[in-house]
Amino acid sequence: MGALEDPTDDRLEITPPKTWATGVPAVAHALQYSLSQTSPRRTMLTLLNINQAKGIDCPGCAWPEPGKRHMNEYCENGAKHINDEATSRRVRREFFEQYTVEELGRKSDYWLNQQGRLTEPMVKRPGSEHYEPIEWDAALSLMAEELRGLGSPDEALFYTSGRLNNEAAFLLQLFARAYGTNNLPDCSNMCHESSGSALMETLGIGKGSVSLDDIHQADLIFVVGQNPGTNHPRMLSALEETKRNGGSVVAVNTLPEAGLMRFKHPQRPRGVVGRGTVIADQFLHIRAGGDLALFQALNSLLLEAEDAAPGAVLDHDFIEKNCSGFEAFAEHARKTSWEDVLAATGLTREEIEEVHERVLKAKSVIVCWAMGVTQQKHGVPTIREIVNFLMLRGNLGKPGAGVCPVRGHSNVQGDRTMGVWEQMPQTFLDVLGREFGFTPPTKHGYDSVNAIRAMRDGKATFFLGVAGNFVRATPDSEVTEQAMRRCRLTAHISTKLNRSHTVCGETALILPTLGRSDRDIQAGGEQFITVEDSMSMVHASRGRLAPASDDLLSEVAIISRLARSTLGHSPEIPWEDFEADYGTVRDRISRVIPGFEDFNERVAGPDGFQLPNPVNSLTFRTPTGKAVFTCNDFEMPRPPEGYLILQSMRSHDQWNTIPYAMNDRYRGIHNGRRVVLVHPEDISALGLSGMQMVDLVSVWHDGCERRAESFRLVPYPTSRGSAAAYYPETNVLVPLDSVADISNCPTSKGIVVRLEPAAWAG
Repeated sequence: MGALEDPTDDRLEITPPKTWATGVPAVAHALQYSLSQTSPRRTMLTLLNINQAKGIDCPGCAWPEPGKRHMNEYCENGAKHINDEATSRRVRREFFEQYTVEELGRKSDYWLNQQGRLTEPMVKRPGSEHYEPIEWDAALSLMAEELRGLGSPDEALFYTSGRLNNEAAFLLQLFARAYGTNNLPDCSNMCHESSGSALMETLGIGKGSVSLDDIHQADLIFVVGQNPGTNHPRMLSALEETKRNGGSVVAVNTLPEAGLMRFKHPQRPRGVVGRGTVIADQFLHIRAGGDLALFQALNSLLLEAEDAAPGAVLDHDFIEKNCSGFEAFAEHARKTSWEDVLAATGLTREEIEEVHERVLKAKSVIVCWAMGVTQQKHGVPTIREIVNFLMLRGNLGKPGAGVCPVRGHSNVQGDRTMGVWEQMPQTFLDVLGREFGFTPPTKHGYDSVNAIRAMRDGKATFFLGVAGNFVRATPDSEVTEQAMRRCRLTAHISTKLNRSHTVCGETALILPTLGRSDRDIQAGGEQFITVEDSMSMVHASRGRLAPASDDLLSEVAIISRLARSTLGHSPEIPWEDFEADYGTVRDRISRVIPGFEDFNERVAGPDGFQLPNPVNSLTFRTPTGKAVFTCNDFEMPRPPEGYLILQSMRSHDQWNTIPYAMNDRYRGIHNGRRVVLVHPEDISALGLSGMQMVDLVSVWHDGCERRAESFRLVPYPTSRGSAAAYYPETNVLVPLDSVADISNCPTSKGIVVRLEPAAWAG
């Protein structure tokens, strides 16, 4: 992997971390960034339409909209994201004449993104050092010819990011399967795959069971391995409502996140001139990877409390009617070792018992979690243990209770619902085949990790990325980039430049597409698209801005034309009709996917509609027909002496792989990103000093050491034995084979590293 520009920044400034989030500074920062990208008029047009009933769904995260919406229904990061897309800056053909692909590959993620919107299709031909313009028909014919020439359909990969809409996602999986493969890796494979695996096994559906009203009504909410203040700030408004209604919040995190301490709502007087709202009633400063042990301890305490007061603690009626496996689970849970628990969590027994008392007082409990849980080797057992915890007191299928995996991408859940999964069940494939008159392949395809292995090993030679930034989102950066370069053809459907465009197959294409904020006019008139949020609400999104270029096509149009060019005319799959009128796509979705009956009519309402979750009617689609208690062996990261457990994280001024600025003001990091946060006592124990330049070196069973060079060592109140640094800069440290058991999710929150004084210490 070529070294990016400016590995260090002499302007780096460190200030004390914030103890509160949002407030007036968030408004100011959002407007400052927005106005740096586009005009005041376009800024106001996007902000007044974002997350409104007939407006633009924010691409920034998947947090749901409330029933009663404020005219400013967005957060700081949502405002920055929508206006980053609505930028007035343009990348034209002259830009690609100026820079070789190699030169672009040395630019930073920040620089590439700041160049602006892509405006026309571009191709890098074999042996060329530059991208050059290509007509749409020629670009799609080039791809179709390559696809038709493959030895097997399984040599092609079709990757999606959660930015994709439902209609395009449905058509992409339809095209891939009509072509003959289930190779549909997606960003879920790298973030919440552990959630889906655990929830499918225990509850029969891989989605959360709560609504926004449940969040407001809950007596107790756990926020585990999650930083709402940066990744989905509107969640803080919901947690503030929880607190106003008398509920409590327990935060579980390796870092003291500002948003979980105190929230200043910028639309309320106390958030402007007052102290705001304390969010976390208790903050458990847990060691990395200690969440499984924490919930095992809580479950053991609940069983002990039931023994002391039979019938007063557990919900025996719920367990008997709705659950299987309780006796084996209880026998296993009673063997929990406090010595193990305290070693894994770094907490005191008193802290855990205080949480236990909160649980006993709560009539309804929700557990929210994100990638701090899922991207651990034992992420699936941890989530299964969370389900055990909720079932013990009947915290499923009732108001204010349930499981809540919080997705970070706008429509990552919708993509999976639409069939973007390499191992969709046979029932889905059968219905899809009947609807469109073909026999879908049944062999499971490649997920994201296995897709990299397939490219590396020469088993896949065609890669199409629809939205996203595959090269920077994936683990083991050097291996990933070498694998991509082995492809005969790589193509990316994108709105803006990113690192993936500089890591080319023999032939490479950039296919510019409409953004979420752009008006979409097709032969059938102005179109809208739909998305599904973290809580299974499906609603419409309508672009309001003139497109960045007349040469842009929508994702629906690109996929439809590519399918037509590759597969030829097919009356059973009317690609021309799908491109002309997205309502025809929704009609077919309504006949294939349960819960989408009368799709077009129901999504026309101001709030859309909620997909049914059988858990809420106490229906469990498991082999036993009941929710399943599981026995999960104790696990914890065990780094060698002198090593730490590193977690990758976002900065506050970042969306997914793209930084919008070189700051993380809540954590006190300014003008730089190559920093590693480590507890002062760990720094001393390692024989290092604060602000020293260090290299991060990860170790793995293959004997290969992976190195990220020149990071500033920042003393920070992390949990002992834990460290944190930003991704994608640290993705190079995550071995391709270091994955979560069962889900195959990369372990980006459990990287074993040592810190070495940097060879370059300027």
